[in-house]
Amino acid sequence: MYDILIAGAGTAGLTAGIYAGRSGKSVLIFEGAFPGGAIITSPFIENYPAIKTISGPEFANEMVQQAENAGAKIVYEKIIGADIEGDIKKITTSSGEYLGKTLIIATGTVRRKLGVKNEVEFTGRGVSYCAYCDGAFFRNQTATVVGGGNTALEDAIYLANICKKVYIIHRRDSFKGEETLSKKVFETENIEFIPDTVVEEIIGDDVLKEIKVKNLKTGEFKTIETEGLFVAVGQKAQNEIFSPPVDTDDSGYVKATEDCSTNIPGVYAAGDCRVKTLRQLITASADGAAAVTSATQYINKINGGK
Repeated sequence: MYDILIAGAGTAGLTAGIYAGRSGKSVLIFEGAFPGGAIITSPFIENYPAIKTISGPEFANEMVQQAENAGAKIVYEKIIGADIEGDIKKITTSSGEYLGKTLIIATGTVRRKLGVKNEVEFTGRGVSYCAYCDGAFFRNQTATVVGGGNTALEDAIYLANICKKVYIIHRRDSFKGEETLSKKVFETENIEFIPDTVVEEIIGDDVLKEIKVKNLKTGEFKTIETEGLFVAVGQKAQNEIFSPPVDTDDSGYVKATEDCSTNIPGVYAAGDCRVKTLRQLITASADGAAAVTSATQYINKINGGK
């Protein structure tokens, strides 16, 4: 039995693993895909204290090594079941069952889809949700980014170094991302901003050829020729395996207190998976540390203060 089980090896989960290992607790981290979480899709990180610039995958790799060096064990298995209401928390994967005294939910988020015609059909054939992963396939071609937040702006800036032309489509007339990123987008010659516009349909044969868009102010439709379409229109929670019994809001984000406690004793939520006003790298790290502190106090209490 482990002291602490952690669902997810993103920034929050790996930070929790580092703190748990350093506190002398036995800790097991579950990851069903790639370690690092959403940050591995980021071409660059420039807003984390003491780090001027680093790529998302590099940052993730450093966290993994630090967590493992601290004593955390990572298993690359998808969680398919959870029995967490009792004193012993049981997690089931395709490989078996694991027991723990506490559980930290750090499942992060996944990118939302546009929900437009032919999106599913062209995913992997021109439609992508990761510019850093797939951008190189569109070298010297035309790419289009949909979205107006930090991720969309970062994607456009990254793609501008690879593609001959980058469109960025947003349903509003201004971006909602950081001013620094917004300024860089407008200063980049081969990026063209198309405001007040949404994608209506994805068109092609074997691969993406063009997209049909609509101007929300004029109602005008037009087509844009593009080989790549990168979707960056927000995130959604993925906590279904734990809720119920864990309380979530209407959007599926876990309800947790400031110390990351949930409504289930011994179960905590950290990072982007929980209800919060700001979802950033640094807030995920802070949650990971806070969740382990709470879990450690809980373990010490059930161990009779030892």
